[in-house]
Amino acid sequence: MGWEMWLGVAAVAISAVALTVAMTVWSQQRRRRRLDPPVVPADAPSDDTGQLIAFVANPSKPAAANLERTVRQVCAEADLPDPLWFETTIEDPGVGQTREALARGADIVVAVGGDGTVRAVAEAMVGTGTPMGLIPIGTGNLLARNLDLPITDPDEALRIVVAGADRVIDVGWARVLEYAEPDGGARGPARTGATGADAAGADATGDEDAGTAAGSDPEDISAASVEQPEGTLAARDTETAHIFLVIAGLGFDAAMVADADATLKAKVGWVAYFVAGIRHLHGRRLRAQIQLDDAPPVQAKLRTLMVGNCGKLPGGITLLPDAVLDDGILDIAAIDTRGGVVGWAQLFGDVVMQGFGVTNDLPAKIGRIDHARAKRVRVRVEGGEQAQVDGDLLGRAVELEAWVEPGGLVVRTA
Repeated sequence: MGWEMWLGVAAVAISAVALTVAMTVWSQQRRRRRLDPPVVPADAPSDDTGQLIAFVANPSKPAAANLERTVRQVCAEADLPDPLWFETTIEDPGVGQTREALARGADIVVAVGGDGTVRAVAEAMVGTGTPMGLIPIGTGNLLARNLDLPITDPDEALRIVVAGADRVIDVGWARVLEYAEPDGGARGPARTGATGADAAGADATGDEDAGTAAGSDPEDISAASVEQPEGTLAARDTETAHIFLVIAGLGFDAAMVADADATLKAKVGWVAYFVAGIRHLHGRRLRAQIQLDDAPPVQAKLRTLMVGNCGKLPGGITLLPDAVLDDGILDIAAIDTRGGVVGWAQLFGDVVMQGFGVTNDLPAKIGRIDHARAKRVRVRVEGGEQAQVDGDLLGRAVELEAWVEPGGLVVRTA
């Protein structure tokens, strides 16, 4: 048996052990949370001048069915004003409802749903200074994981909404500058300098509405409307900026999101993404040109490029161990593998173990992660690849840019 095969066997073994450790830690944390029943704090506001809480809920989530009655009961027991309750629609997954809640004087707006609902609510909250709460009842619940909020206990999440503390975090924005045509060709580059009238009235193609970015500089784009159902942003719009709170990606990760089966997601949650990823293990490596801030572009071969505001993923995996939600910078991971399944196994083991502060310095690695940090990143790939923001698809992008807005959002945490 050659050394390459022994390396592959070792990588698979490391991956299995790492996953077992991660799932054990996660199970213990979940068990500890269940031991502490949700209670209304003694120092909660005692009169109707307390905080007005608005909830923006995705009614397609089964867990949302009984939550309205629960939140009204909890607010009444805490002597808070009767909360505002809004439901998202396919036409508007949360942006408009959040703006209405703010117009009606809400002191905190809570996203009740998955990552798509969180993105939509956050988009309308950026720059307002009003805190956003989370009751995560989706598949990935990415931001909630990175804020260490309970993801399996809506009652505990509600307690944090009522009695938690506020934290200022960064947000990321991503924009597709050029789309791939169905035949592999490229669609024209983005037009810059959109006027205020364009921003107010432009419509995206298809059944979804999308606001147009105002201004030619990405930093000038604020709260571009992304009014899509969770899981897809079908409009091929090269002017709209799409918010992300956790990770934007181009390549393997987005293809995995695109192929995830909706029925399987409903049954097994985030595991459906890994099942979808198996189909792409032997996919082509991307030829990419990457530019970080004002540095000269560099050429690279990779499977996926991920740009993160924070780094925790489902299953106890930490993709970006140095990423911090409020450091004013993005963390970039260029991921590449060779050697088929063996390369992916070694890479997976490295990803899991780096979350525990362990790095793999073995020679002749066939899977690798190169880390970098920047405030802005631009990537171009030959032929185009799927792109995503926090699990919502942007389509097949030839060129994508992403940047950070420091301190753009206030969130309610434990």
